[in-house]
Amino acid sequence: MNLNEALPLLVLGSSLVPGLIIFFLAETRFRLRTALNLAGAIIKLLLIGYMIWGVMDNQSYHFRHTVLPGLDLALKADALAILFVSLSGALWLLTTLYAIGYLEDSPHRSRFFGFFSLCVTATVGIAMAANLFTFFFFYELLTLSTYPLIVHRGTDVAIRGGNTYLAYTLTGSAVLLTGVVWLYDLLGQVDFTYGGTVASLGSEYDDQLKIIFVLLIAGLGVKAAIVPLHGWLPQAMVAPAPVSALLHAVAVVKAGAFGIVRVVYEVYGAEFSESLGVLPPLAVAAAVTIVWGSLRAIWQDNLKRRLAYSTISQISYIILGTAMLGLISTVGGVVHLVHQGIMKITLFFCAGNYAETLGVHKISGMNGAGRRMPLTSAAFSIAALGMMGAPLTAGYVSKSYLSEGAQQANIIWAEWVLTASGVLNAIYFLPILYRLWFKSQPPVWPREHIQARGGKETAWLLLIPPLITAAATLAAGIFSESNWSPLFWVKIIAVREYSP
Repeated sequence: MNLNEALPLLVLGSSLVPGLIIFFLAETRFRLRTALNLAGAIIKLLLIGYMIWGVMDNQSYHFRHTVLPGLDLALKADALAILFVSLSGALWLLTTLYAIGYLEDSPHRSRFFGFFSLCVTATVGIAMAANLFTFFFFYELLTLSTYPLIVHRGTDVAIRGGNTYLAYTLTGSAVLLTGVVWLYDLLGQVDFTYGGTVASLGSEYDDQLKIIFVLLIAGLGVKAAIVPLHGWLPQAMVAPAPVSALLHAVAVVKAGAFGIVRVVYEVYGAEFSESLGVLPPLAVAAAVTIVWGSLRAIWQDNLKRRLAYSTISQISYIILGTAMLGLISTVGGVVHLVHQGIMKITLFFCAGNYAETLGVHKISGMNGAGRRMPLTSAAFSIAALGMMGAPLTAGYVSKSYLSEGAQQANIIWAEWVLTASGVLNAIYFLPILYRLWFKSQPPVWPREHIQARGGKETAWLLLIPPLITAAATLAAGIFSESNWSPLFWVKIIAVREYSP
């Protein structure tokens, strides 16, 4: 095995090995546990950075191991994989820092960080999966490793939320597995390939391929929270803030959307999907989800639940961009994979800060919080404006490309959906910003856990991560045309997807 074959395994191992060790650490081993977490995250980022330069130089990073005849466990670091694995690696480091501060003096930290590392390992495995079998293996590992994080607090509400999550995702997995097995029976090994592979079967299989497509999308659509498969996501908000941040920005919902991108572009192929007539219904499902999620968000007073419904809406931007055939819409959808991640993780970090510092969980209780916590509130405001598509933010770039893609594809109703979504985003975010900055703060906060002192509004480990991701939200918008932006990388991916 040479270095290029070993690198995907090393990327996996950088979180898997520390996680397995952490499981066996006593709760009192704070320093060793922290060192293992941070060392694993930093090593992962260094390995990913090395592969980024290699992929730009047309290097190939592949690993393949035959499990059974015709069934390979295969990994690859192509441009699309690098995009998702870079997002996962960077946000894992920041979420690890945040979680260390958030869970200070909490029980069961070794168990938490052990499963936390397994969750990230599974997400990276999904990103680098080179075929459907490998994707499904890590997809299920993600389901199982995330459940203990959701129920971490052990309360009745947490258990109910976790069980709802498990019921939805395991049912979705059964549907996904049915589609995977059926497709393997027809095609044999199903590798992810630019332009797709199923068109080689011939027109006599079209009816079967349409049914398989529905099975694959439905199975993935559970984690991607497509309406009406979204019911688990608001219930999972009982999880600690670092878990919510990971669920919405990197792991579960993003894994479902990423899987849909792989299926459309690299299993079926965009043109063949269009010829089968399966993309218009997918676009409609995404549009319904965009509007429905936004409408439900308006009526939520609990901040994390409002953000959860916002995620349901925003993730379907990725799916809508995928379903509208064309280079520009592909760029808009895939780049939102990154942009939504950095914006949404900022919002959840800030929500956790309000809860941990002031004991504030509801929007109605956020009056004047901007004066008490100006840096946290500034980060929240930037991310919220980005979600609304304000200029100079990451969200503006995504939505501009999606809107232009809809025009190019002559899908006029999609433009109206995007416009309506922007208005609805403003309706449920602007009142929060008004409360933060223009309402008077109460004489006493509900439960002020961390007192303001010396200009420090909260613990540094809770403050630094959202400031970094808020800055990234601005950088991705202001420098979108630079050669190191997510947009630049996604343009490379889009060209390759349409040039098999």
